[in-house]
Order: sequence, then C-alpha cells, then structure tokens
Amino acid sequence: MSARKSFANWPCSIARTVDLLGDAWTSLLLREAFYGSRRFDEFQQELGIARNTLADRLRRLVDEGLMERRLYESEPPRHEYLLTEKGRDFFPVLAAMARWGDQWLAGEEGVPVTLHHDACGHDAHPEVVCSACGDPMRSENTSARMGPGYPEKLRERPDVRRRFARS
Repeated sequence: MSARKSFANWPCSIARTVDLLGDAWTSLLLREAFYGSRRFDEFQQELGIARNTLADRLRRLVDEGLMERRLYESEPPRHEYLLTEKGRDFFPVLAAMARWGDQWLAGEEGVPVTLHHDACGHDAHPEVVCSACGDPMRSENTSARMGPGYPEKLRERPDVRRRFARS
C-alpha cells in the first residue's frame, strides 16, 4: 500500500486543513472535546476507537497545537487533553458540518443533536456570513481569488489563470 499524499504544502487552505484534520477520527475527537471529554478513556469509550489509533490522533492534535496534554494525576501518571485556542477555533467548522448533515442526512426522526446558543438562549444553526456586510455567503454569490500567499511560480499557469479568471 502506498503512503497517503500530503496536501500540507498545497496553495489551498482547504487542502492543508484536510491534510491535518481530514480523517474521521480526528474530527470526531475534536467533537468529543467540545462535548466535554478530556481523558483518554473518555475518548476511547465514547468513540470505540482503537487505543493505538486514539494515542496517535491525540499526539497529532497536541503536536499541531489544537490540544494541550496536561498531567492530572502523578501516580501513575495520567493526562487529560484540553482544547487550545487553535482547537476551539475549529468549532465553527464542526458546527457547519453538523448543519449540513442535519439538512441532508438526518432521518425522519429528526436531527440527532441540536446546538444551543447560550448567549441568547435559543437553539440555533450556524450560518456563514460575510465578515464585511453580514449577508449569507453561498456558492452562487461567492468567488475565489488568488490571495497574497498563492505561489508566484503557479500564478501564470493556464489552468490557474482560467480558474481564477471567473472572479
């Protein structure tokens, strides 16, 4: 079996994010952390994930700065895993995934989990809005443009120029 292709250096934030967090276990671990799980055994029990896979994913989340590993018992040494600011900032992605799943994958019985916005006291769903005007961003009213970090050596390729010519 060949090694998985890395997208870590692609000129695309979606590709880079998928490279880091694209397997199912990683996103589910982050979901469980948002639900309040902190300890290895809690994650393992909630997800039914193999212990070696769980250890690998937690290590990666710690190494990438999404979680912090903190000692909570010294004899024997036991650790808990807490979301960092970088990890907490992933919440809108999970909320958007949940909304999409609620709309397109929920059965007749309804959505499995609702999100409650504690600040206003209502159950709600996330909405992606423009940071400048506040209007909803949809595929039909949003286009992609080359950003300042797009590699100079790729800017003149015909396929790249064609892709971004629409914007």
